[in-house]
Amino acid sequence: MSDLDARISRARLRLRARDPFFATLTLFARVIPREDIPTAQTDGLDIFYRPRFLAGLSDEGLEAVLLHEVLHAALLHVTRRGPREPVRWNVAADVVVNGMIAALPGLRLPSGAIREPALESRSVEEIYALLPETLPAVSLCMPGDEAGALNEALARLAEIEGHWRRALRRAEAIARQMGHAPAGLRRLIDEVAEPQIDWRAALWRFLVRTPTDFRGFDRRFLHQGLYLEDLDGESARVYLAVDTSGSVDGALLTSFLGEVRGVLSTYPHIKVDLFYADAALYGPYPLSHADRDEIPAPSGGGGTSFVPFFDWVARARGLEEGVCVYLTDGYGRFPESLPLPTLWVISPGGAQHIPLGEVTRLV
Repeated sequence: MSDLDARISRARLRLRARDPFFATLTLFARVIPREDIPTAQTDGLDIFYRPRFLAGLSDEGLEAVLLHEVLHAALLHVTRRGPREPVRWNVAADVVVNGMIAALPGLRLPSGAIREPALESRSVEEIYALLPETLPAVSLCMPGDEAGALNEALARLAEIEGHWRRALRRAEAIARQMGHAPAGLRRLIDEVAEPQIDWRAALWRFLVRTPTDFRGFDRRFLHQGLYLEDLDGESARVYLAVDTSGSVDGALLTSFLGEVRGVLSTYPHIKVDLFYADAALYGPYPLSHADRDEIPAPSGGGGTSFVPFFDWVARARGLEEGVCVYLTDGYGRFPESLPLPTLWVISPGGAQHIPLGEVTRLV
């Protein structure tokens, strides 16, 4: 073990004494030396540092930088950036994580670290919207500031999201066991794309209107809480499309994938055919309850047409009945009719008029 490796290991141990929640998060990131970066950065999963930079920091400064980069990764700041201007986004992200670090006793942020106490309780998207459109050049430990980092992170979006969601839950459990949960813990966890929709109730409402017989199940017992997992081996079939056209940025795609995970978490016997769709169709990816943390990486980026997805469902409809769910901003070409009951999940600020099916809106 090199001297720097030993210092990083000791930094993790000291963080455990300061705050078990943040210390646990640091255990979920590999810390890797690189000579081709000026300071430190993350690709959304791993942490990279320039050895000369880290060696010049005090112990407290090393802890702060390590935690700074881990928080950028854990809060999905790389993938949430989407098409936003990189420097302005990184400043907003630094305001968030530096505020968290400054609240921990004994840690010392590096010289020149950005602080805006009046904004630190807001989300990174809110802070970005409040910052001037142009900012002077600043020296930061930027999240994923190398060329192509965002595209690479988006290609691994499901892997990155699943990894940090598990890390956050584990850190939360340990912190609560030790009686030490940081301020704003629930906001931190909820920020990472938890589903907004009660999919268990929403899917049941659609499934009871399909021709599926469920072998004579008496729906009069629904009020007693008898849901699909009580139906001796029967399964729910969902045809699920995620809009990946050019109008869907990284933050919205993260939100959509949170809803996909919510669908997969509803019933033990659920069967989902997942598609990504712009003007073309990518898939199907057959998924089940067991795959909720292993969602395939998105494809797309072009124009928008909803027709290919519903054409595919119409052709496959004879195989198994079910329901369709389409996550989108609602701007695109609609089919003339729908082959199955359909729920449109529309993003904030999305289209107001959806001509077919039922609609629910994210906030």
